[in-house]
Amino acid sequence: MLGEIAASGTALAWGAADFCGGKGSRGAGARAVVVVSQLAGVPLLVGALWLTADTWPSAADVGWGFLAGLSGGVGLLLLYRALAAGAMSLVAPITGVTAAALPLVLGLVVDRTPGALAVVGAVVAVVAIALVSAMPATRSRLSGPLLGLSLASGLGYGLFYALLEPVGEDAGLWPLVGIRVGTLVTAVVLALRGGSPRLTAPAARWAVGAGVLDVIANACFLVASHDGALSVVGPIASLYPVCTVLLAVAVDQEVLRPPQFAALGLAAAALVLTHLG
Repeated sequence: MLGEIAASGTALAWGAADFCGGKGSRGAGARAVVVVSQLAGVPLLVGALWLTADTWPSAADVGWGFLAGLSGGVGLLLLYRALAAGAMSLVAPITGVTAAALPLVLGLVVDRTPGALAVVGAVVAVVAIALVSAMPATRSRLSGPLLGLSLASGLGYGLFYALLEPVGEDAGLWPLVGIRVGTLVTAVVLALRGGSPRLTAPAARWAVGAGVLDVIANACFLVASHDGALSVVGPIASLYPVCTVLLAVAVDQEVLRPPQFAALGLAAAALVLTHLG
């Protein structure tokens, strides 16, 4: 039960982080927002470690965190490349569903088998992600390279979930150090490829919010990976677009379309099924 609750917290925090990052990107380049957000999360991480750390971490636990952060960071880099090459209506559903489907499949193969209701809930969550990401039809076509970038981005996010699975339960929050270093490596690569990052003051505030929420999301998923089956907590955590959409409706007065209404209902059903299972 704790795993599913923590995975739900991951979805909420990541969804809010994406909303903040999107708002910040309107006032500055996306690369600059990524760099600042990753740096902004460091003080929160240091404070959390100071308050909770009572043991020295193993190199393996930090190493798994680093690989997870690097994988998630690469997924982010590929996502930006895919979005630059094609419409979000094509990229977002493929990336989101792949990120949710990978831990579902891997978890069923190598992890403990969850209850039937939990598996059904995880599958429903994947469908909800596809629907909530659905955009109005466009004239953009899904070329081979664009499909490859979208799938690779989703694999990067999905592997983030899977790579945290071997982390020991006694590692505390130390694997988050590895995650942050891994994502910072990617952020530096983004900065070098895009020139010197420059932000307006409002955009910087949104970027800081995104960075803080990202650390919270990572911590929640670390807890989820310890207490829940990967095949369940991965798809639940991947429901983060639902939170982003709800914030867009509440803050920016965006209008929900029929597929998104259906997605919200399916997301709620998925959470109920996974908790019952």
